[in-house]
Amino acid sequence: MKTIAVGIIAVGCLALGACDVDQTKETKLPDVDVNASGGQLPEFNVTGPEVNVGTENKTVEVPTVDVKVPGENEQ
Repeated sequence: MKTIAVGIIAVGCLALGACDVDQTKETKLPDVDVNASGGQLPEFNVTGPEVNVGTENKTVEVPTVDVKVPGENEQ
């Protein structure tokens, strides 16, 4: 169980490390008084890594398997 948790954390760190995050807008907290106006959340542009996936045909030699099933009368 501990190994699975460590594996999940490692994969998450790898995925986050592959992203390029640029903050495009600063955070603005709301004014604190009786008539509070709305604040502003920060804005980010996130660019993920470029992944090129292709296919390739390969011939794999598979061994033949001979299974002998005993008959009903055999013991």
